Amino acid sequence: MPYRRLAPWIVLVATVVAAGTLAQQPPAPTTPDSKVPDLEAVQRLLKTRKEYQASLEQLRLLYLKYGDTERAKWAEEELRQYHRVPHNAFRIDLDVPPAAIGQHIGLRNEPAANKLYTWAMSVKDKGWGQDYSDNQRRAEILLQDIVERYPHSDKVSDVAFMLGDIYESKAYKQYRRAAAWYERCVQWNPKTHYEARLRAARLYDHEVKDRQRAIDLYREITTHETDQKRIQEATKRLNELSVPTR
Repeated sequence: MPYRRLAPWIVLVATVVAAGTLAQQPPAPTTPDSKVPDLEAVQRLLKTRKEYQASLEQLRLLYLKYGDTERAKWAEEELRQYHRVPHNAFRIDLDVPPAAIGQHIGLRNEPAANKLYTWAMSVKDKGWGQDYSDNQRRAEILLQDIVERYPHSDKVSDVAFMLGDIYESKAYKQYRRAAAWYERCVQWNPKTHYEARLRAARLYDHEVKDRQRAIDLYREITTHETDQKRIQEATKRLNELSVPTR
């Protein structure tokens, strides 16, 4: 399906995803992102987002069933605008599954997950302007669905990298979120995308301004990787940060 066709395709993506049986999110880590006691409030927000989306989808299908195309179009337009609004991850621990589940990931081929991944890759980074932003959102919906529904898929580490790339892109610029997904890619399968660790380090270093996490990742590059260009960049940055390499 051509990527230039906007809605109803973004609506179609969301409807297909919502139609699946979503697995429960893995337990969130006990350490929050900040000192703000926002866990329950963010959980309510996430639940409300899903309920609002589902209500619009159900209303649209109801109107279509009874041939009321005008009001079906209204629901479709509102759903389209809902997906265009930035949905920030107020708590990373509720957005990114914990690294511990990596020991159970990558065990088997999941045809359904493969299909969703192929669909996401067919639109990711495509188009210009609003087309580009819509396609990044479509890809995000599909990739997040894989993580939730198929955590045992051998595509999950690829998915983590692609989500990191999407959140780093100009359509989102959610750098802390992007870095967290790059880290999961490394933790779940370090051989999937070798540059994931360095991309996370750069974000923590230059965008998030988390100096210690950047240092830790640069050090991991010097001790765990073999690519000389990545090692040289990490070593150079460690020296600039006045941190001796090991």
